[in-house]
Amino acid sequence: MIELKDVYSGYGQEDVLQGFSGRIAPGDFCAILGPNGAGKSTLLYTLIGYLKPRRGGVIISGKALETCKPAWIARQLAFVPQEQRSEFDHTVLETLLMGRYPYLGLLQSYSAEDMEVVDAAMHKLQLDGFKHRWLSKLSGGEKQRVFIARALVQNTPCIILDESLSQLDINYQLEIMGLLREIHRQEGKTVLLVSHNLNLASNYADSLLFVKSGRLLAHGSPEELMQTEILHELFGLRLQVISNPHSGRPNIVYP
Repeated sequence: MIELKDVYSGYGQEDVLQGFSGRIAPGDFCAILGPNGAGKSTLLYTLIGYLKPRRGGVIISGKALETCKPAWIARQLAFVPQEQRSEFDHTVLETLLMGRYPYLGLLQSYSAEDMEVVDAAMHKLQLDGFKHRWLSKLSGGEKQRVFIARALVQNTPCIILDESLSQLDINYQLEIMGLLREIHRQEGKTVLLVSHNLNLASNYADSLLFVKSGRLLAHGSPEELMQTEILHELFGLRLQVISNPHSGRPNIVYP
């Protein structure tokens, strides 16, 4: 379980999270939504320990995050950031092997088991023919599959993604969301995803977490939260909600 207790966190002297409290149950597929500047990405960076709360605390698997070593955190949480930038290009194989770093001892090299884990992730994400290709030569959707595969290689109970679909065309967005749902259902992993697409989140996620002004506004199923009054409180817009004839989930209709 992931839990935040009255967390104040941000950048410099500014707290973006303003007393945020909430919890994510093990095995949940949860989409985090809210207006720009609400604190969605700050929430994720606080969860993975990149940002230290000024007040309050984060609990991961029953342990206070501030007391945990980075290697232990890396075995609990795999993070896929919004942008992947590097001064050096890497092959797909090299990128996936990075996910095994938390399991390497001092001066230890990759084992046959590490390579088996990498090969299994490549096969699952349909990357078998990409092993020696450079990341710079891949499309946006292909890169995202590589980064999700790296998260699988990290072998954590939870995968966290920060707006990882925002720069992709709709066909890639649907592909990646389908892959995440498949991973969630087959392997029982907790998936925590920041999104700006209400309909995509509602169609694929088990629960939605609404963030406004650095606080938890609401957390529940798409059926509970995708309602006109709640969405108005979150975004300041009155949006019509209908049932998607394909998924049966509530979706908004744009005016």
